[in-house]
Amino acid sequence: MAAGPIIEVEDLCVARGRATVLDGYSFGLRAGGILAVLGSNGVGKTTLLNTLTHVLPPSRGQVRVHGQTGFVPQLFDVPFSYSVLDIALMGRARHIGLFGSPRQRDYRIVRQTLALLGIESLETRAFNTLSGGQRQLVMIAQALASECDLLVLDEPCAALDYRNQDVVLDLLARLQGDHGKTIVFSTHIPQHAIEIATDVLLMAGPKAYRIGPAAEVMSEAHLSDLYGLPIGRAEFSGTDRHTFAPLFRSTEPQHA
Repeated sequence: MAAGPIIEVEDLCVARGRATVLDGYSFGLRAGGILAVLGSNGVGKTTLLNTLTHVLPPSRGQVRVHGQTGFVPQLFDVPFSYSVLDIALMGRARHIGLFGSPRQRDYRIVRQTLALLGIESLETRAFNTLSGGQRQLVMIAQALASECDLLVLDEPCAALDYRNQDVVLDLLARLQGDHGKTIVFSTHIPQHAIEIATDVLLMAGPKAYRIGPAAEVMSEAHLSDLYGLPIGRAEFSGTDRHTFAPLFRSTEPQHA
């Protein structure tokens, strides 16, 4: 796709029952960018992602996505003993049709996607027997097999250990850098945004949000406002890298 806006959100309002979750959100993301979405529990991150993927309709405003979207939900189990190949093939549904069957081209694209993610050896394994990190890669393979232009992921590193978080983040960075994929993902961990995001959206409430380049938005002041407690910046000795960490309230230990 040409380098232009792939996402355009104008005056977006989304209500769930009587509660207004999003009210007046407006932003865009250019093709080839990575947008990290941060915010506290219940602030509406998943609601926003579901609106971007057209699962939820806006109550007001417009969401325009120029291209096909692939969605990766949070980790889950499947009710039947589907193989990795079966799960990844589900990403071809829009190309196969409602009553169609996978063709040779569908299998070829799925196997190429599994190889791209380095999980081709898992093809015949039952999905529910995989580790959390492996299942997350399979779900990303399913989305990529759809030949999407925009990849949307809901907390892709949730419940993963540090090693598997690194595997997923490295994959997302390679998909953007080597393949020009546009990516939106939510996370509770600011370090994930620091590592790979070009842009960051901080969601603080229905009308309270901040969006911009990652280097500008990711600051002690902005993160402290977002989470309602002091956030400090720490430099890694001997490198040009940094992180942010909460300065939790503490009390003296109680002795018997």
